[in-house]
Amino acid sequence: MSSVSISDAPVTLKDGRGVRLATYRDEDKEGLVSMYASMSPEAIKWGLPPYDRARIERWTSDLTNRIILIARLEERIVGHLQIFRIPDERRKGVTELFIYIHQDVQNLGLGTMMMKKAIELAKERGFHRIGLSVVADNHRAINVYQKVGFKKEGIARETFFGEDNRYHDEVEMGLLLR
Repeated sequence: MSSVSISDAPVTLKDGRGVRLATYRDEDKEGLVSMYASMSPEAIKWGLPPYDRARIERWTSDLTNRIILIARLEERIVGHLQIFRIPDERRKGVTELFIYIHQDVQNLGLGTMMMKKAIELAKERGFHRIGLSVVADNHRAINVYQKVGFKKEGIARETFFGEDNRYHDEVEMGLLLR
C-alpha cells in the first residue's frame, strides 16, 4: 500500500488567516500534545478525554494504517484529523474518522477543508468507506460531515455520558468512497 501524504498545503480561513495542512510526521508529536493541552473544555466536551501524551502516542504509532492530517497556524498545530483502517480482512478498506479543531480557529472553515483533503487522501489510498460517530447534540459537526458527503446511518441511543451527567445519543454516519 503506497503512502499518500501532503506537505504544507496552504489554505485560507474565513477570517483571512493562512493555515497549512500537512500529513503528520513523528516530529509533530510535541505540537500535537501542546494543542490538546491548550484546548478549552468547550472545544472537547463531545470528545473522549484524556488527551494526554500516552493517548497521542497510541494514535500516532501505526502510520501505515492511518491517515493523519494536522493544520498549522504559523508554527502552532490547531487541527488534527485521523482516519484509521480497521485491520481485518472482512473490513477491508473500512475506516473510522475523528477530528478536533482548536477553539482559536473553530467556525472558520478549517474542519470542512481538513475533511475534504482527508477524503481525497482516503480515495488515493483505495479505502472503501469512512465511518464516524458523533454526539447527536453536536450539530455543528454533523453539519460539516453532511456538507462533505456523509450520510446519517443510524442512532446509538444513550451511548455518550456527557459532562452534564446525562447520557446522549450518538449519530452513526458514513461515506462510501467508491
